[in-house]
Amino acid sequence: MRLLTHNLLACHAKGCGSSSNNFPLKLQNVQLELIEAEYNDTFLKGFLPKLAWPAFVSTARDLGDTSLPMDPPNFLEQEPDEAFLQALHHVLLQLHVVEGEMVCPNCSHTYPIRNGIPNMLLAEHEIPK
Repeated sequence: MRLLTHNLLACHAKGCGSSSNNFPLKLQNVQLELIEAEYNDTFLKGFLPKLAWPAFVSTARDLGDTSLPMDPPNFLEQEPDEAFLQALHHVLLQLHVVEGEMVCPNCSHTYPIRNGIPNMLLAEHEIPK
């Protein structure tokens, strides 16, 4: 699972889906792998506004990567430089969580990650009605 994917996931377990504290899911017991990905600065620039920046950077730092600034650069005033885009590419697209868990900070529901695939399925009693 790429951090790009992680940045889009929130908990939807029963009683948690409407909470404002169900994102980001906390990564635990992770096994990371670096997988090369084709660099595309147009994609990166287009995806920047969609990122929940504080959650993204916090997760990257939890995984040991400190290459991105805590405060998002203001891209309305200035075009992102090449060094920033390269760091973003690495964290967003090349860091893969192969095994581990995502835990909701609100309800503590655990979502397993196996072979790089997060399992977001809920048991019937966990599904909101």
